[in-house]
Amino acid sequence: MVTIETKRLTIREFTHDDVDGVHRYASNPNVVRFMVWGPNTEEETRSFIQQKIQSQILKARESYDLAITLDGVLIGGGGLTLQGLKSGNAELGYCLNETYWGRGIGTEFAAAMIRYGFEDLDLHRVTAKCDPENHGSYRIMEKNGMTREGHIRQNQRIKGEFRDTLVYGILRSEWELSG
Repeated sequence: MVTIETKRLTIREFTHDDVDGVHRYASNPNVVRFMVWGPNTEEETRSFIQQKIQSQILKARESYDLAITLDGVLIGGGGLTLQGLKSGNAELGYCLNETYWGRGIGTEFAAAMIRYGFEDLDLHRVTAKCDPENHGSYRIMEKNGMTREGHIRQNQRIKGEFRDTLVYGILRSEWELSG
């Protein structure tokens, strides 16, 4: 069971009790504007939670998808997806309830997950991606010392439109030096 405590957040495994909290942000068109999924129906949210709970029991986990809570309230989700079990690389992702945007919570969550990836999962590299118009997301990456490594043109269909993707990354050696 993964539980990570930060100054303000508790980052933990998802439970069946999280359906309503996840649905609050996953069904919001503003929150999922740059996502390939959503807005979710209630059934899609329930299915998402079930999938995450099932992946938590695997011995050889390929992802660490976690609930983000503040004062006991679920306010988002995110985590690390391993890029092959032995590659030493993972992709960071996150999604927050719109009510909590602009408070540094995404930055705090990303910092905790990057640290977890390097210290606990022995990763060599953490990457993250976002739409070029998602200024809040790429600022989170930059505040955590990630370097913009690329701009991929029209590589994802999002809400019926081909969109560009910014790619960021940080190496363990860079993270250790920033420390």
